[in-house]
Amino acid sequence: MADASRALWAATLSLMTAFMHTPAPAHRHLLARRISRNFVTLSGQECFDTACRGRFDRPARRWEATALKFAPGREEAPSGVRGLLRLLF
Repeated sequence: MADASRALWAATLSLMTAFMHTPAPAHRHLLARRISRNFVTLSGQECFDTACRGRFDRPARRWEATALKFAPGREEAPSGVRGLLRLLF
């Protein structure tokens, strides 16, 4: 089980990299939700010590909040020149 948990940790790091390289909001939403769920799973694995498992809770909450920012139907945050102009006018 320890090997599987370490593999999940490595996969989660890969998903975070994919999130940073993916511009599509729908894909970012799905990636962030998966990352959050992975952290929740990792926080329950006994192969990690108690302190380490506790440290997985915070990123799980942060990634869930990030997923909500990219949820379908939610207006995207303004960015770039267009976003700046939209804020000014």
